[in-house]
Amino acid sequence: MKVLVIGGAGYIGSHAVCELLKSNNEVVIMDNLSTGRESSINNKAKFYLGDITQKDDLIKVFREECSIKPFDVVMHFAAKLLVNESVEHPLEYYHNNVEGVRLMLETMTEFGIKNIVFSSTAAVYGNPTKEECSEDDTLLPVNPYGETKLTCEKMIKWVSNTYGINYGIFRYFNVAGADESLEIGYNYERKIITHLIPIVAEVALGIREKLMVYGDDYETKDGTCIRDYVHVSDLANAHVLGANYLLTENKSFIINLGSNDGYSVKEIIEAAEKIYPIKYEMSNRREGDPAKLIASNKKAKELLGWSQKLDLFDIINSDIKYRKRLVKK
Repeated sequence: MKVLVIGGAGYIGSHAVCELLKSNNEVVIMDNLSTGRESSINNKAKFYLGDITQKDDLIKVFREECSIKPFDVVMHFAAKLLVNESVEHPLEYYHNNVEGVRLMLETMTEFGIKNIVFSSTAAVYGNPTKEECSEDDTLLPVNPYGETKLTCEKMIKWVSNTYGINYGIFRYFNVAGADESLEIGYNYERKIITHLIPIVAEVALGIREKLMVYGDDYETKDGTCIRDYVHVSDLANAHVLGANYLLTENKSFIINLGSNDGYSVKEIIEAAEKIYPIKYEMSNRREGDPAKLIASNKKAKELLGWSQKLDLFDIINSDIKYRKRLVKK
């Protein structure tokens, strides 16, 4: 299949490109390189420098490529995704995340492209009342980032009803790790890294002094919070499976991607300590942190045959190796 990956130079997008190419698909990347990196662009894919919020950029890509062969699927990874930043700059998030998707859908309809895989987020659930999120749970985002993603989901559904577009929407919590080649991985400025596993990797490598553990008195197996983590390559593979499902079944879906069990903070530290010592300090709970928050993967298994092939150690080990490689550059 021929796939347009919008945001294909970013963290998750570049891994999706990698998995698509492993399956011998034809891949075209469009990215404005605002957060994506030129070094993450796979040389086996065709690349267009372009911004999803600029209709002329979209038209150029679709016109040039569809004159040769139409896209079978469009994958979208071009969202701004920092929660705190979305609170500080909500209009930027609405412009990029919502207007960008509107223009993308408009262009797809103009060129008769019928399939989209949209990378969404578990932030659409807001503060879940259950420990395990399922696809039919109440959607109540609590920040502009989650709200823009939910708005896009709704827009995609309405466009699907009107123009007959099939959609695959994936929601997930925490993604980590790096491709086995170590050529691509999570590469952002330190000041914006807030995810636990990259922070643990930086502590392991001495880039950070220590890890803060917020609370060890939760009602969990070891007292620390439990969260969902998926290796980025497993996540990317789900997007490939989703694209194939749209083409073969001609049906839309919304699916959570998660471990179904989750990992505690202490389990993450213990896994990292199999490689390097981890210096950490216990602190008080943070307000609003639930004891356990995971995503059900039942539907992903049943509908797509998807399951995690890489475990917690694989996630952490690949992230540490990738980060170590970055330090050496």
